[in-house]
Amino acid sequence: MFRDRHVPALTAVELRLAIAVAILGPWLLWRRPQALRIARADWGYFLALGLFGVAAVQGTYYYAISVLGVGLAILIQYLAPALIVAYGALRGIRVNLATVIALVSALSGIALLVSNVDPGSLKAHPLHARPIDWAVGFGSTLSFAFYVVFSKRGLRRYAPETVLFYTFLVAGIFWAVVTPPWRIAGAGYGADLWLMFAALGVFSTLVPFFLFNTGLHRLSAAEAGIIASLEPVVAVLSAALFLGEGLRAMQWLGALLVLIAASLASIQAPETVPAQPERG
Repeated sequence: MFRDRHVPALTAVELRLAIAVAILGPWLLWRRPQALRIARADWGYFLALGLFGVAAVQGTYYYAISVLGVGLAILIQYLAPALIVAYGALRGIRVNLATVIALVSALSGIALLVSNVDPGSLKAHPLHARPIDWAVGFGSTLSFAFYVVFSKRGLRRYAPETVLFYTFLVAGIFWAVVTPPWRIAGAGYGADLWLMFAALGVFSTLVPFFLFNTGLHRLSAAEAGIIASLEPVVAVLSAALFLGEGLRAMQWLGALLVLIAASLASIQAPETVPAQPERG
C-alpha cells in the first residue's frame, strides 16, 4: 500500500511507532502516571527490548515485505513460535503433544493462508533477492522470537502498557535517527496518507501490541507466540471482507488450522519457568 505511494518502508515503521507513543504517553500521564515509573536497574532491559525487539521486528519485517513480498515475509516471521518452543525445551520446559500439534497446525495454516496474498510477489521478489535480503527476512524470525521471550521477563514486573510505552519510545527514537523527522515532514505527504499513518499507528500498532502484551502477561511465551499467528488470519480475512478480495478454499482451510492452533494454545496449562533471581 505505502510502496505504491512511494513511502519508504522504514518511514512507515517510524511513523507508526511515533503515533503510538504520542497517544499512549499522554494517556498514561493523565490516567496512570504510576505506570511510567521504572527502576533505574531496568533501563538497560528496556533499551535492549526496544532496539533488538521492537525496532528490529518492525524494521526487518517491513524490509522483508519490500524485497520478498507480503506472503513470504509473513510466513518467515511466523516461524518464530517454533524457535520459542525449541528455546523453552532447551531451558527444561516440557513440550507436550498439544503444543506440538498447535505449532504444526499454526505453521501449516499460515503457509496455506498466505499462498494467495500477493500472487505476483513470488515471481517479482525472491528470485531477485540478494543473500542479505534473505538474512534480514529470517532476522524477522529471530527478532520476533526475542521480542516475545524477552517481553515476558519485563511483564513479570511491569504492566503491559509500561513495557509497551518504553519499548516503543526506544524503537521510535532509533528509527528517528535513521530517518530524521524533518526529512519526513519535507516529503510533502498528503492528508490522505497522514490519515493512513494515523490508522496504522492506532489499529496496526498500538491496539494489537497492547492486546498481545496483555495476553503474554498471563500466557507462556510459546502459547502467546502461537496465538499471535492469528494476526495474518485477521489481516487476510479483513481484506476479504472490506476490500472484496476473494479467498480460495485452501486459504479458508489455512485460517481454520490457525484458529485450531490458537484454541489449543489458549487452553494449555501455565508454563513452568525455572526460578529467576530478582534484579535490584
